[in-house]
Amino acid sequence: MDADLILPVISRWAHIGCAIVLIGGSAFIWLVLQPVLRDENAALHDRIRNRWKKFVHPGVLIFLASGIYNFVKAVPDHRGDSLYHMLIGTKMLLALIVFALASILVGNKPGTQKIRDNARKWLGISLLLSTVIVGISGFVKIRPYSTPVSASIAVDTNTK
Repeated sequence: MDADLILPVISRWAHIGCAIVLIGGSAFIWLVLQPVLRDENAALHDRIRNRWKKFVHPGVLIFLASGIYNFVKAVPDHRGDSLYHMLIGTKMLLALIVFALASILVGNKPGTQKIRDNARKWLGISLLLSTVIVGISGFVKIRPYSTPVSASIAVDTNTK
């Protein structure tokens, strides 16, 4: 493998791997665990939340680092592509909302207890936003785009 590809491949794998673990784990909690454990005691809920927190916090950090790296690497290929930048900007804003919700849902701060009290609703919203993010990501990755002619032609002013 070309040495210039190693870091981009690792970054892409890290980004997609985090998506699989965090979105898949959240879907499992929302679709399976919460309905089954609805009537269980608070201690069990706390144990599950504390265990899940060990995946959420590092996952958000890896998501942020790999996402920033992937974006910086992709920008030169999308100069002048306003649709790309609009969609990626939207994706980033939605991701920040998802990260905030995930952190609140695994947290223990008294000021966010009302959100945790209604965790099923907020986890569902987080999953909906995550689905939109994945959709945007898939679209911008496969949509056709060619660099505008004015940006791709270098004018040589030293011609004789």
